[in-house]
Amino acid sequence: MQQYFNFKLLKKSEKSNARAGIFLTPHGEIRTPIFMPVGTNSAVKTLTSDQVKDTGAQIILSNSYHLYLRAGTKRIKKFGGIHKWMNWDKPVLTDSGGFQVFSLAKLRKITEDGVEFQDPKDGSKHFISPEVSMEIQQDIGADIIMAFDECAPYPCDYETAKAAMERTHRWLDRCFKAKTNPQQALFPIVQGAFFDDLRMESARVVSTYNAEGYAIGGVSVGEPDDIKNHFVELTAPLLPENKPRYLMGVGTPIDLLDGIKHGIDMFDCVLPTRNARHGSFFTWEGKKNIKNKQFQDDERPLDENCQCYACKNHSRAYIRHLFKCQENTALTLLSIHNIQFLIEFSQRCRQEILNGTFEEFYDKYYDVFKK
Repeated sequence: MQQYFNFKLLKKSEKSNARAGIFLTPHGEIRTPIFMPVGTNSAVKTLTSDQVKDTGAQIILSNSYHLYLRAGTKRIKKFGGIHKWMNWDKPVLTDSGGFQVFSLAKLRKITEDGVEFQDPKDGSKHFISPEVSMEIQQDIGADIIMAFDECAPYPCDYETAKAAMERTHRWLDRCFKAKTNPQQALFPIVQGAFFDDLRMESARVVSTYNAEGYAIGGVSVGEPDDIKNHFVELTAPLLPENKPRYLMGVGTPIDLLDGIKHGIDMFDCVLPTRNARHGSFFTWEGKKNIKNKQFQDDERPLDENCQCYACKNHSRAYIRHLFKCQENTALTLLSIHNIQFLIEFSQRCRQEILNGTFEEFYDKYYDVFKK
């Protein structure tokens, strides 16, 4: 039988759990650790697919919940799947929609069968079960699809967290039974909220499935960073070493440094484009804001060590002018830069792991981005 996915671990750090690898998929290889830009509605905000590709993106994430409600996943399937739909020939990951559904709070009702919910925009009623989530994601045609899970809120009591985790495990079994396309990798998701024994139990259960990769969910939902880091450090090493590990929904430079140190291979976050809309941009000297008056006559690029389109062609002064004039081009240029910065940051971490110097890199840039 043809093998569509393969993860090769190239090197592990001797001083931490940091690791570098290559994850092969039907639409190309992913050099881990990697940051994945988010294209919620099958587009990264303000960018074309070619612009995203030019940032060095190796894989992007799209959101099955939003595509189900808006474009319609049957329409995407009719157009040949998400790769042809958005003219993107590299790997794509879709989340299950579980997080979005559960965040609706008063607009949804959870049962053992699945989740009934109202579209907050038009009030229409919908139902997603593990089987429906698999159908939606198989229609979309992403390379990597996520199990339908229940994300417990922060904070929550132990019984609430335990019930959500156990339902997640029962739904996981139904997801694997419903998935039929061998050219899609189904990742189980570790839940358990913020209780050590639940996280350890969930990691044990999901690891019994012979999946192509595994995810840690239910973090970055309002908890302090030290709590998040504790549970990533606790959970990641419990997942199979020979498969990629995906930390869902985090992506600051600090998140990448900490996650990689604890053995995470894949990250995603809307942060680069969200920051761009607020004028923030990353540099190797830390985060800055283009709205600051100090940049109004600054001839330098956003970062002098960056080779993105924005930095090769425009000054801080010009981009600040566009931003102050509310020109959308400013958001495009800042988004290009922020995405490329995080991708290059992840790939620099990878190279440092291969060189055996990741911990020195970690110490240097943790201080830079913690300011």
